[in-house]
Amino acid sequence: MAQSPAAAPNPATVAACAGCHGAGGQSPSPDIPSIAAQPRTFIENQLVLIREGLRDVPVMKAVMGGLTDPEIEALARHFSALPAPKTAGALQQDKALAGADLAQRALCGTCHLPGYLGQNQVPRLAGQQEVYLLATLKMYRDNPAPGRDTLMSAPLQGMKDTDLQNLAHHLAHQGP
Repeated sequence: MAQSPAAAPNPATVAACAGCHGAGGQSPSPDIPSIAAQPRTFIENQLVLIREGLRDVPVMKAVMGGLTDPEIEALARHFSALPAPKTAGALQQDKALAGADLAQRALCGTCHLPGYLGQNQVPRLAGQQEVYLLATLKMYRDNPAPGRDTLMSAPLQGMKDTDLQNLAHHLAHQGP
């Protein structure tokens, strides 16, 4: 028996996501992550964590609260298949080189893969919003929140704010 094609996501839900994460999953706001080209499993996991209240994102909870697993799977397939975000802002060579050295020493490419494209439940960092990356790196270093991967705290311990700025700049400028 042939499998039925995967269901497309509800256009109204996609539009609700685009309200913050941007058309095509490419965020226009520096403090909101782009979700285009994120690994499908990562998106699914995050949406379930938010829906179940294990990750506190109140504005998303309003949208996610009533979604079924198949609806979450459809959203994840949709956004993971979109083109990767384009890096915003000019490359600052000194920050990028310092960030590349930190990324190598912290072994970022081990889980996030070389090129920082992400895999499975590990997010894509390449081309992500620099302001968002910096805030997230600080959160992991200083106070990992419930529903987030606490394994990220260890490699960031001891890094100064300037280190995290350089690392975020480097990661944001990877990819297309």
